[in-house]
Amino acid sequence: MYQEKKQSTTMLNRIFKYGSAVLRRQAEEIGSETNTQTLSAEMFAMLKKCGGIGLAAPQVGISRRIFVIDTTPMADEGIAPYEQCYVNPQIVSTSDKQSYYTEGCMSIPDIYEDVLRPESVQVRYTTLTGETVHEELDGIRARIFQHEYDHLDGILFIDKLSPLKRKLIAGKLKRLMDR
Repeated sequence: MYQEKKQSTTMLNRIFKYGSAVLRRQAEEIGSETNTQTLSAEMFAMLKKCGGIGLAAPQVGISRRIFVIDTTPMADEGIAPYEQCYVNPQIVSTSDKQSYYTEGCMSIPDIYEDVLRPESVQVRYTTLTGETVHEELDGIRARIFQHEYDHLDGILFIDKLSPLKRKLIAGKLKRLMDR
């Protein structure tokens, strides 16, 4: 369980890599015992430090249903800055229309592959202030949401690849586990 410490230094000190058991677990819902404000702030700090656009709690070794998104690093691609913390998120429905987009993951460094996902999703989540939000996400926000949401269910983007693609990256994945 994530507990707030009295220290002002960050408790999150690394990204868990491919092969770590926590990445394959079904994360538990966030309860009232979890200090979501502190956890969220530390996750955003880690995300910025690593230059990523999304980070789920299992990636920092915490098996809880929370993730953060910050699209600021995508500004050069014309993506508007968007920052949000999602507590106990749910995907309510997905669009029939799907598209490919090249994805990567901080837990699987140096591997980038085209992943097919629904273009839009209806979601429900709780904000840091306790508000329940129902929202439709599309485009890059929908894609990042789905990628991070998968982490909460122990699913990695490489699980969505064809058997041939998985075979082609098997050597890289083995090297990641050997590190």
